[in-house]
Amino acid sequence: MASSPQNTEPANSNPVGDAVWLKFWGVRGSIPTPGPDTVRYGGNTSCVEVSADGEHLIFDAGSGLRPLGLALVAEAAGQPLTLTLLLTHTHWDHIQGFPFFVPAYQPQNHIRVLGYEGAKRDLQGTLAGQMESPYFPVALSQMPGNIVIEELKEMSFCVGKLAARAVRTKHPGVTMGYRIETSAGSICYIPDHESTPGEHGGDVAKLIAGADIVLLDAQYTANEYAVKKGWGHGCLDEVVRIAREAGVKRLFLFHHDPMHDDAFIDVMLARARELAGPMFVDAAREGERIALKRSPVG
Repeated sequence: MASSPQNTEPANSNPVGDAVWLKFWGVRGSIPTPGPDTVRYGGNTSCVEVSADGEHLIFDAGSGLRPLGLALVAEAAGQPLTLTLLLTHTHWDHIQGFPFFVPAYQPQNHIRVLGYEGAKRDLQGTLAGQMESPYFPVALSQMPGNIVIEELKEMSFCVGKLAARAVRTKHPGVTMGYRIETSAGSICYIPDHESTPGEHGGDVAKLIAGADIVLLDAQYTANEYAVKKGWGHGCLDEVVRIAREAGVKRLFLFHHDPMHDDAFIDVMLARARELAGPMFVDAAREGERIALKRSPVG
């Protein structure tokens, strides 16, 4: 399917030297879906890498965290890594990659894990729970990496030099969306949120207002949403509407449904572009790297 004329930016044209960039390592929701029908958009669950102003940040620990970890170790070539992993919530498709994250098994690395409370346990207890016997052979406490898990209480905080803000999203359990401010612009990550037809965008709309890049849950078409209302995921038409009203500059459809193959996502993207007007919109693709450009001075 041909791209809309509004989307003329090449998918992988960003130079390595950019100070601020993000890369998609997992864009799928609910469960990994590898196979020939999902090869273009990807089958790994939620995981996004951000490099900004000297900070190395990872949003969520879905199955995409495993290939990201392998790439980080290869690039580091034995040098220590300092990473911050920011979790939106502890549903399995957002934490299942953590037991397979190779940097966590190397003692020279420092990994700070941030998030809010787990469903019925504290954050550390929830992460440790999925690694208990008989589910996994290595306990969280046996990981040799220097891992610090911090349960956030405030909605505004810092990741090193980066200012960050969180809001509660409309999704079962304690689920958050995040906005980080960088020297080249703002990035919002909201992988699980039910954008309801006819409703104001609420706290999520306030979070994404004027943002440079927004990754937003757009799991269902309008027809699908009609029978899945209350499941905690976005209706495509409403996602685009809310982003337009909020003045978002670049919107990326995220958290693709496991039942949607590449051809189906192509159709959803075409529909989104019909509704988007001048706003840039694309569907998140595993492996794609997006740069933020500093505005020229003067």
